[in-house]
Amino acid sequence: MKSIKKLLAENEELIHSTMQKVESHVQRRTDNWINNTVLIENQQVPFKYKRQKIYKSLKGARVDLIYYPSVEIVANMEFEIMKVVKINIS
Repeated sequence: MKSIKKLLAENEELIHSTMQKVESHVQRRTDNWINNTVLIENQQVPFKYKRQKIYKSLKGARVDLIYYPSVEIVANMEFEIMKVVKINIS
């Protein structure tokens, strides 16, 4: 994967946050993917990403995130989410 500086330089919408505390981490299987939803302390919006394997729970961990704002439509209602491009334990 590209370096953080290159990713941020190539896409103005990307946001880089460090040392964010995870309040909740939920993993759900959908077809061949594991959908992950992470709630970050002092944030109102869920952070979502996909993996091919189940990962250990991130609850209580500090993480570094690269993400961008997005909208998810559920039952014809729009919900703001953050699409995670990269997540690492700090």
